[in-house]
Amino acid sequence: MMDALSQTLRVVRLVGAIFLQGRFSAPWCYQSPHADAAAPHLEPRAERVVVFHLITEGECWVEIDGLPPVRVAAGDAVLFPHGHAHRMGSQPGLEPASGAPLHKVLARRPRLLAYGGGGASTKLICGYLACDSRLARLLLAGLPPLVAVSVRGSNAGVWLEASLRYALAEARSPRPGGEGVLAKLAEVLFIEVLRLYMMNEQAEGRSGWLAGVSDRIVGAAMRALHADPARAWSLDDLAREAATSRSVLAERFLSLVGTPPMQYLSHWRLLLAGNLLAGSNAPLSRIAEEVGFQTDTAFSRAFRREYGLPPAAWRRQQAGAGQAPPASSARGVGRG
Repeated sequence: MMDALSQTLRVVRLVGAIFLQGRFSAPWCYQSPHADAAAPHLEPRAERVVVFHLITEGECWVEIDGLPPVRVAAGDAVLFPHGHAHRMGSQPGLEPASGAPLHKVLARRPRLLAYGGGGASTKLICGYLACDSRLARLLLAGLPPLVAVSVRGSNAGVWLEASLRYALAEARSPRPGGEGVLAKLAEVLFIEVLRLYMMNEQAEGRSGWLAGVSDRIVGAAMRALHADPARAWSLDDLAREAATSRSVLAERFLSLVGTPPMQYLSHWRLLLAGNLLAGSNAPLSRIAEEVGFQTDTAFSRAFRREYGLPPAAWRRQQAGAGQAPPASSARGVGRG
């Protein structure tokens, strides 16, 4: 059975890109704005942008106002789940360099940015992942303001770093396709950071969606829901899947994920529905059936509560924003 993280990432729409390659020498300090301020220049139609950096050489410090500085080194990837403004520099407390406005820096991607005082060298790659705001709430809830993991500790991370170096060189060559490769690698790096955090960095007592996925009891229930969202699930059914009692499952699910199991199932069904509406021209009745709603009326009412518009109107809005759905069926999307 496919795990809940893989299932979620398989059905939602992600857009990634590498937008900057930095080559700095000490002393140096670079300021990144809040993701909401950067989003219009990175991905204008995105509801949410998550910025990340991969350190490829040397070391540096990452600072978020109000939090202790964090040292990162070559092979570390740094993710800002909630979009915090931050500084990166050769040592804490430096004044950020003043430079061109963000829209000029990002006019050509990936932009090569090089400056500093001529001391120790640090190289890094900056990218982002754009996604639906509902997906961001689901995946990133409970995460700290800064997530730092070593990707060199995994086989996938070593391959990713080498692939990014190659793709960056290709993006500057006249051959076509370089930016497309970088976009896919940005998505893979984002996913690998989440996987490594789940496996190695998840703190005891942490709550949120990733904590739920990692939990033996809650994770089993979530895998079952994600594998067959259209099933008429009951709490008894889920408790059997998780090999526990109704009361233990309900209490643990609410404690970690923040919502009761049945409410989570409803949110997941609507996320699936939004993905299907934006990514296919399947009839509304088929989509409603596929994600587990018994009637079109129930589907339309629930969808409007979550998205603010009826399904048909929301689909037209997405098409008008340049996300016209391809001719495809909705069948099978919810299956693991």
